[in-house]
Amino acid sequence: MSYFVAISGSPSAVSRSSILVNFLRKESFKQGFTVKEYSVLDFPADVLIEGRYDDPSIKKLSEEIKEASGILIISPVYKASYTGTLKALLDILPQDVFKDKPVFPLMVGGSPAHLLAIDYSLKPLLAALSAQTILKGVYLTDQYVDKEEFENPIKNEELLERITDQLGQLTDISQKTKALL
Repeated sequence: MSYFVAISGSPSAVSRSSILVNFLRKESFKQGFTVKEYSVLDFPADVLIEGRYDDPSIKKLSEEIKEASGILIISPVYKASYTGTLKALLDILPQDVFKDKPVFPLMVGGSPAHLLAIDYSLKPLLAALSAQTILKGVYLTDQYVDKEEFENPIKNEELLERITDQLGQLTDISQKTKALL
């Protein structure tokens, strides 16, 4: 079975980002994909702070990404951007780690004021990592992600539809890319 790699940038163990990853895992499975989840919390702080790109945990993630059909990047918005821990993790991955990979970015923020965080902060970073296709992405505010509801945490029909549509796009692109390789 093909798989996606999901990378959560939240420095909290229980967060809206981790709840979204769980939701995306279930939805991906319905479309024939499993999801291998990684969180910035899975990596020792000294590995991230010291930029130890040769650490076994970083090498394992790089290999998982290399074999993945697509990538899901989920991050809370801090100061109008993705988290510093996510940046630290992505900085020590190989320069072309997302080459030939479609990427679906999602961000969760406290207000609509940071709606453009995906376009102005996250997408340039993903492009620098050689992402093949970067989907439009979805920005959600905290009010629309219910931390108590694991089965259907998205409390806005329009957002739910946008997420499932873009997950379908990720699936389609991944299957077409696999057929070409």
